[in-house]
Amino acid sequence: MNHVSVDSIDPLSDRILDQFCLQILPAIHHNINWLNLESSSMKLILLATNYPNLYGLGLYDIEIETALSFFS
Repeated sequence: MNHVSVDSIDPLSDRILDQFCLQILPAIHHNINWLNLESSSMKLILLATNYPNLYGLGLYDIEIETALSFFS
């Protein structure tokens, strides 16, 4: 298993993020068990579709106030 350092996570370009949210996620949403997200794309990805089998969520580079607003 490969591990990725948090320091090596780069934000997706707008074009790639749009394609990911509009085409890829809706096609595979039922197979997603875990998402690792960084703050700049988190809202778009979470709102792109429902995730009926999601049981884990990793959040990176997020302010505590932003996290609290999502989960309160």
